[in-house]
Amino acid sequence: MVCTATVVFPGPASPGLTLSPLRRGRGDPCYHEAADGSIWRTSLMSSGPVTARICRGGPDAVDCEAWGPGATEFTDALPALLGAHDDAAGFDPQEPTVAAAQRRVPHLRLGRTGRVLEALIPAVLEQRVAGKDARRAWRRLVTRYGAPAPGPVPVPMRVPPTADAWRRIPSWEFHLANVDPGRARTMVGCAQRADALERLATRAPEAAREALTSLPGVGIWTAAEAAQRAFGDADALSVGDYHLATVVGRTLLGHPIDDARMVELLEPLRPHRHRAVRLLEVSGLAIMPRFGPRMPIPNLAEM
Repeated sequence: MVCTATVVFPGPASPGLTLSPLRRGRGDPCYHEAADGSIWRTSLMSSGPVTARICRGGPDAVDCEAWGPGATEFTDALPALLGAHDDAAGFDPQEPTVAAAQRRVPHLRLGRTGRVLEALIPAVLEQRVAGKDARRAWRRLVTRYGAPAPGPVPVPMRVPPTADAWRRIPSWEFHLANVDPGRARTMVGCAQRADALERLATRAPEAAREALTSLPGVGIWTAAEAAQRAFGDADALSVGDYHLATVVGRTLLGHPIDDARMVELLEPLRPHRHRAVRLLEVSGLAIMPRFGPRMPIPNLAEM
């Protein structure tokens, strides 16, 4: 059985811009961009696993087909996922570069998945390591402990593991995935509190973000990364990111800055600081730092 839904927007539809933050690298077993432009995504809803095919149905419309026990719940939540409920009221940036970014991408929408553990686990994996290493770990663990995706998927895909599956991953499997004991403990601890975490989706974003930081091993950066995706939190600024302050400083001031200066600089944009950063990214106006040779990723399995 397949469930279908269509979301019509008051302006141009841009599902790719809204959904792309959910992708954890090109090899993400839960996210696939097909040659025809459609986006395939899996999720574990409260009612069960789902696979969805999402594509533009017209200049201002997005169509979705969904398969699996969670299909009805997924299509019911589709408007929120695509940013139809995103409220940019009061966002009137006076900073010239941010204002220019808004003019370039006036149809940017911040979506919310409502799936907290699903957003939090990969954020924990990305703590203090190179993105390539985190993506490799996500791919290995989801492929091994997630379930096959329901429906006619175009490539092999997996549904993210259940909270119970995350809790039961043995320590040596984290080791083989190059996940250090600290991150592994944090992931297992989050999975142990999965039911309480999912209830955070009903709270105001700022309060939910603060609650996330009460978890051992979850700091401001990790909470912000999860809140951006699970809650569509427009103000969730990723303080502590390895590159973000440099990017913001170079883009807005012409030179690198630290986190404290970034927070001060973006304060007038509250409660839309993440929206401003996302606009800089997708508009092409962000000035990215020059990267030197990549540091070798330590292989914990060989230690």
